[in-house]
Amino acid sequence: MRYIIQFGDTLYAIAARFGLPLRDLLAANPQITQPDLIFPGQVIEIPDTGQPAQTFRYVIRPGDTMYRIAQRFRISITALLAANPQIENPSQIVPGEIVYIPRRTMRQYVVQPGDTLYRIARSFDISLQRLIEANPGVDPTRLQIGQVLTIPESFPREIVIPREDYGYDEMMADLEALVQQYPFLAMTTIGQSVLGRSIPAVRLGVGPKEVHYNASFHANEYITTSVLMKFIEEYAQALAENRSIGRFHIPTLYNQTSLWIVPMVNPDGVELVLEGITPANPYFEEVLAINGGSRSFSGWKANIRGVDLNDQFPANWEEEAARRAPDGPAPRDYPGPAPLSEPESQAMAQFTRDHDFRLIIAFHTQGEVIYWGYRGLEPPEAEQIVRRFAEVSGYLPIRDVESDAGYRDWFIQEYRRPGFTVELGKGVNPLPFEQFWNIWGKTIGILLTGLVV
Repeated sequence: MRYIIQFGDTLYAIAARFGLPLRDLLAANPQITQPDLIFPGQVIEIPDTGQPAQTFRYVIRPGDTMYRIAQRFRISITALLAANPQIENPSQIVPGEIVYIPRRTMRQYVVQPGDTLYRIARSFDISLQRLIEANPGVDPTRLQIGQVLTIPESFPREIVIPREDYGYDEMMADLEALVQQYPFLAMTTIGQSVLGRSIPAVRLGVGPKEVHYNASFHANEYITTSVLMKFIEEYAQALAENRSIGRFHIPTLYNQTSLWIVPMVNPDGVELVLEGITPANPYFEEVLAINGGSRSFSGWKANIRGVDLNDQFPANWEEEAARRAPDGPAPRDYPGPAPLSEPESQAMAQFTRDHDFRLIIAFHTQGEVIYWGYRGLEPPEAEQIVRRFAEVSGYLPIRDVESDAGYRDWFIQEYRRPGFTVELGKGVNPLPFEQFWNIWGKTIGILLTGLVV
């Protein structure tokens, strides 16, 4: 399908609009050699995704059946099966599989005596905000009996689809789509990577208490990015619909706490693990030399210069370097020539200094453990907090007595506040995405509890 680029378009936004990974859009348009330089009137090709028209994607979760999915989205099982002819046996769907949900068409409603917009929104299970947006010419305070309102579909499209190839481009496209769908999300850039990729941060909430979560300090732990991205979406949807997630009332949290999420600290490293490297990359020869000539980067944790970003912080950095460091750049564990030598770690340090975080959590893989404390500098409440995290996740709390130079170590040393490293999942990095929903089920309690402790 052909598409004519409009004023204000970006390839990220176009890919998100059509439900495509950015790499698929670029592959269908080899004539685009500079993705950042597109112009109105330019014609591009939109590849066929196989997604039926007027549907949105849904990722099957543990316990789902086609009947339960149909009930959840208030559609008939016949309509659901018709939209998913690729499913040969509807009784054998598996977590992680994608199904297409038919969009419910806009409906009309005639205002009755005693109606208010709030009551109408509640009766159709939609947020008041979405009802007002669907009726821009209606005065919310002066409804008239017999007036016709437009009722939007009950469920927004799912944007974040966790999958094996979820890298930097997918994250950026999803962030742009999320901000468009949920305008109350605030996104900024805290700095750039070695190769010039922006490092985004997302703010959820307007409250005076500040909390920070981050992911993908280590390149081959990129599944952590998907976890935080999915949390951003779930939180935003719950806020838009004025509801709770479990026992946590999201509108209340939004007004009490400002959560700052950096979903990918190490974008160059993540892309190296996922996509490899070509001679066009300015670090091509150095990276291959560091990796012993191998084109497989599954064991790579460092940034593109072979510096482990979680060994970069000035918290007894010299001892860490003397104890375990390789002699020079390496796929992992090299702390660099000096503390904060890398633009990614510099960005994280300055971002932290610019805020007043009451608590931070760095998400890594793997082990299903929660590391806490640093050289006895943590406040007494840190132990009570980690016990609550353990209760809601089933993860094992471990007081870390061997680590130095990590982001958590530095935060505790500098601010004497609670800091934690949560190691998600079990296995060998990079963890397979078939673990995603199991990880999600154990992590969601930590993500929410961190906002209230």
